[in-house]
Amino acid sequence: MHEHAYKAQCDLEERRHQAQAAERRVALTLFALALGTFAIGTGEFGSNGVVQLIATDLDVSVPTATNAVTAYALGVVVGSPVLTIVAARLNRRTLLLFLVGLFLVGNILSALASDLGLLAIARFVTGTVQGAYFGAGAVVAAYAYGPGKGGKAFATVMAGLTVATIFGSPLGTFIGQRVGWQALYLVVAATGLVAGVAIWFFVPRTPALDGGSVTTELGALRRPMVWVTTAIAALGISSIFAVYTFIGPYITDAVGADESWIPVALAVFGLGMAVGNWVGGRLADQYEHRGLVTGYAGVLVFLVVIGLRGDQLAVLLPCLFGVGATTMMAIPTIQVLLTRYAPEAPTLMGAVNLAALNLANALGAVGGALALGAGWGTLSTAWAGLALTAAGLLLFAVTVPRAAPPAMTEPTPAVA
Repeated sequence: MHEHAYKAQCDLEERRHQAQAAERRVALTLFALALGTFAIGTGEFGSNGVVQLIATDLDVSVPTATNAVTAYALGVVVGSPVLTIVAARLNRRTLLLFLVGLFLVGNILSALASDLGLLAIARFVTGTVQGAYFGAGAVVAAYAYGPGKGGKAFATVMAGLTVATIFGSPLGTFIGQRVGWQALYLVVAATGLVAGVAIWFFVPRTPALDGGSVTTELGALRRPMVWVTTAIAALGISSIFAVYTFIGPYITDAVGADESWIPVALAVFGLGMAVGNWVGGRLADQYEHRGLVTGYAGVLVFLVVIGLRGDQLAVLLPCLFGVGATTMMAIPTIQVLLTRYAPEAPTLMGAVNLAALNLANALGAVGGALALGAGWGTLSTAWAGLALTAAGLLLFAVTVPRAAPPAMTEPTPAVA
């Protein structure tokens, strides 16, 4: 009798240890993925912080130097979906490792660039990695979490990007200012290398992460609701960039505060993004549309307050947090919708989502610039963002609820 009880106790302990080991493997897998997006985000947002240094060193104007930033965005919008389709057959783990390698090459070439043309080419190459990495990373994260957690999986991958806006980008900019803009890209490359090593050791080798055919990936692009959802994303998320791009002028021109408040405002905005991403991941898995509707409607409120009372620092800072939080709340729901409309191409849908976000970046920046150019004042960029997000919400209201319900899919099993 005692022997039987002892054996049962041993079996229970063994199962408990196995469960704990499985949880550790999942946590390490997710950490490796997020570390990669942290490196990507630090390079993307950090580039904005060293544009003036690039302009001075390469003897070009600041507007001309921003072509390097534009080249990166083009790499995401154009290159990432193409790269994802070409690499459709690769196992997602293999694809992630390949992308990390390309990321290292792009950033090292960026650091070595001796003129703006070479830098723009290097940034384009680096940009092709972003969307494909997020797409493949979301597939691996969904595998790790298990069924019904697609929104949480994408939010986990996005978490590295939001953390980069709080810590990575300011730190990378600081390093660039002290050592030279080239150092930013070398530090980003080193971080990417660490992420690659983590992916090599922690992302499981399994046929469950095998890719599909190129024809299957391309077939997903023939579905109208994929393009409609992409447009909803590009329009709605643009308000985040209509605000983020102009935080400096908000602080110094509209509020009249010292420029030392700019890093604080950027960090507050980034913290809001992190919180919104976390909440949005959970809403996306529990409710079909609530994350998107609540996020878009919420950001409209904060944009109105900024437009009317954003010249007061005590009002502006909470609203910056709110814009970051509510906008990011919608992104995991967008990813879940895209994946449901094209369940056979989840990696490509991740790349499409990131391409939409970069289109949103351009729309928000251009919309804000047009408002400023019209002489409507510094805070008018918030009204430009409001118009774009309202258009995205309207497009959602007249299309998605009326469309045929997207196919419900189950992610691959959890890491064992």
